[in-house]
Amino acid sequence: MKIKDILAAGSPTLSFEVFPPKGEEAYESVEKAALEIAKLKPAFMSVTYGAGGGTSRYTVGIASDIQRETGVNTLAHLTCVSSTRSEVKSVLKQLREKQIENVLALRGDIPADGPIATDYRYASELIYDIKQFDENLCIGAACYPEGHVESVNKTADIEHLRDKVEAGCDFVTTQMFFDNNILYNYLYRIRERGITVPVVAGIMPVTNVKQIKRICQMSGTYLPARFKAIVDRFGDNPAAMKQAGIAYATEQIIDLIANHVNGIHVYSMNKPDVAAKIGDSLSEIL
Repeated sequence: MKIKDILAAGSPTLSFEVFPPKGEEAYESVEKAALEIAKLKPAFMSVTYGAGGGTSRYTVGIASDIQRETGVNTLAHLTCVSSTRSEVKSVLKQLREKQIENVLALRGDIPADGPIATDYRYASELIYDIKQFDENLCIGAACYPEGHVESVNKTADIEHLRDKVEAGCDFVTTQMFFDNNILYNYLYRIRERGITVPVVAGIMPVTNVKQIKRICQMSGTYLPARFKAIVDRFGDNPAAMKQAGIAYATEQIIDLIANHVNGIHVYSMNKPDVAAKIGDSLSEIL
């Protein structure tokens, strides 16, 4: 089933993200974790794609396994910063063969030594090519409530989002955020600019201090005082930090749904226990 149709129903939805293994020796353990999460019967599951090709060869396999063995709809990521048009077409053919009809089109992070391929500069170009390959594919894209780190300002970033939508994007998923007011303000701004595609809120349950440091280094995400207090109080106690991080993410989700943000996507980091605890806490709400 296409994700745009799931979102169009207007009911609250919960989805989870998993990432493929870095090597074949870890494939079985990652597949097991992904299938455990799929047992929670989310609206869909997304499978990431390594921008430099590191994990990309396993994306289609994991997505196919989930869909075939559990019946859960899957969303396969596809990045283009290090891909040629021929390579993109090859992946799209694999997705067609596996009957995966949802793709998240991303530029991807540029490797430290520069892009490996130069066929694509922007995600909007990838979206256009996907649409030309198969107009029936449901295409998602990323959006950035706090602005992409490479954008000159938030206004320019919203214009890049408009380019993605005009190229054929059907819905967007946000980068993680920890203050819901940031998303509410962003939704007002993009709707004002005539961007009406469904927006799925990306939520990251922070379960250890290392995650926080990595998040801040990569995206400069704003951390509210309330969240910082949780880290200061529980950061040295791994079990307490995990419990507090899950609770914080769950409260975020409840507030979002209460304010009619129905699409919730959890960056579950291949952790079935984290996904299960969030799902249990939302059982009646969903």
